[in-house]
Amino acid sequence: MIPNSYRKRQRVPHHHTPSTRFSSTAAIIETFPDKTISEFSQKLLRTSSSSTISSTTAITTIPNTITSSFNDPSTADVILRLFVDHSPFDSATPSVSAHQSDIQIYLHSGVISRAKYFAALLSDRWLHQTNTDTNSNNLDEDSRKNDNNNLFHLNLGVLDDPNSITVHLTVLQLLYTNDFATVIDSASSALEILPVALELLFEDCVKSCVKFLEAVPWSEEDEKRVLSLIPFLREEESKELLARVSPGEDDSCEEMLHGLILVAIHSHPNMAFVKAFVAKLLRDFSSRESARRVLERAFETSLKIVKESLEEYSSPDFRGDHNETEAIQRLNLHTAMTNGRHLLWLVERMIELRVADSAVKEWSEQAAFTADLLRAFRDDAWRNIVPGLPAVVLRCTCKLANAVAAGTILAARQVRMKLVKDWLPVLIVCKDNVSPMLPSHKTLYLELEETFLRIISTLPMSDAQVLLQQCLSFSTRNVEDCPHLVTAFNTWFRRATQPPQLENLD
Repeated sequence: MIPNSYRKRQRVPHHHTPSTRFSSTAAIIETFPDKTISEFSQKLLRTSSSSTISSTTAITTIPNTITSSFNDPSTADVILRLFVDHSPFDSATPSVSAHQSDIQIYLHSGVISRAKYFAALLSDRWLHQTNTDTNSNNLDEDSRKNDNNNLFHLNLGVLDDPNSITVHLTVLQLLYTNDFATVIDSASSALEILPVALELLFEDCVKSCVKFLEAVPWSEEDEKRVLSLIPFLREEESKELLARVSPGEDDSCEEMLHGLILVAIHSHPNMAFVKAFVAKLLRDFSSRESARRVLERAFETSLKIVKESLEEYSSPDFRGDHNETEAIQRLNLHTAMTNGRHLLWLVERMIELRVADSAVKEWSEQAAFTADLLRAFRDDAWRNIVPGLPAVVLRCTCKLANAVAAGTILAARQVRMKLVKDWLPVLIVCKDNVSPMLPSHKTLYLELEETFLRIISTLPMSDAQVLLQQCLSFSTRNVEDCPHLVTAFNTWFRRATQPPQLENLD
């Protein structure tokens, strides 16, 4: 076993995925028996494709290794037996061919000592130990010195995996170069090489793999493999990798969604497309409660701005210059109109996700806001500045009221009553004061009338009696043109003339 002073890293399991990058190397190995592996080295340099290590890369030496090259028997002082270490639990059919499962490679002690694993094996402490079995975790190390040829014989067992031999060969070749970029050129190649580099404690290679992975995009499968390797990296090495996949705060998803909503409704030039995309993100988001909190937060902000703008418009400060006051009034109306549109989009998203309960309750508690709207709409100043403001506000009301009437939002009786009580006068003022009435506005008013009458039918008789009296303005010149109003009153009178139900229960 290697001393603890050298075992700064744990050995990592080597998980491979199919790859064509080393196919040419593998094919060459199969064609040469173990005793002629020296011929393989020269053959490799001549026939390797551009995706494998080129001859220039293979021969490039690190400092102080002027004549050393990979798998050169004429200068080597180490023979490494690289073999597949079959476990008794492995399947009967090996995943590596017989020719490729046991090969011999000529290496140089001064070069391979770049890997701390080999440096430990070749240290004086280990070379002078005899008859010691140093087999550990499928790595069989025999460092006995051969008296005949003065070569150190080392054994390295690898997992029975289709790419184990080829990836180990690649890492051994990388010991002979400082130019890792020709081999580590994709996330998949870095993830193939990194486990072996960690296994051999090849620090330079580990750094290159980590640096490459920090800079490039990952597929979902790549990300899983990165996460599986992070425990075997030092803290400073894994910091950047973890930063990519680890949220900085517990509520980072909600902050991200909230930021996207603000960009969509406030500052993006292609607002319609961006709103549609953000709406899809909200629909697909896994946590409905998070989406609720984000939408409620944005809803409250936009509603506050609309209310403050209308309050300032309805109660202006006339102490300043007239032109200045008029400019401020125009700004207040434009601010209310812009944020009213944002509010409408938010209401639609909340109803779509069935998270508009709080919005309905909030909308039903706007007595001061509706009073400001009534004062504003009874004036004519807004008509030439923001003619669409009444429609925007009433569309918000109509969306929420429809959701209540349809049962999409289960609102309490008091909420239902206050929703109609506070917003019915706004509808009536808009009908009476907004002229000429556009066809789209007429449709909106009629829809909201019908919805209010449906909600009134859900209230106690006493509440319905008070509210129905305010709905007489829904009537038209021709009684037949307002069937919704006729039906509402007929329903109330039918209930009013029925015998008391409590007596029938006795």
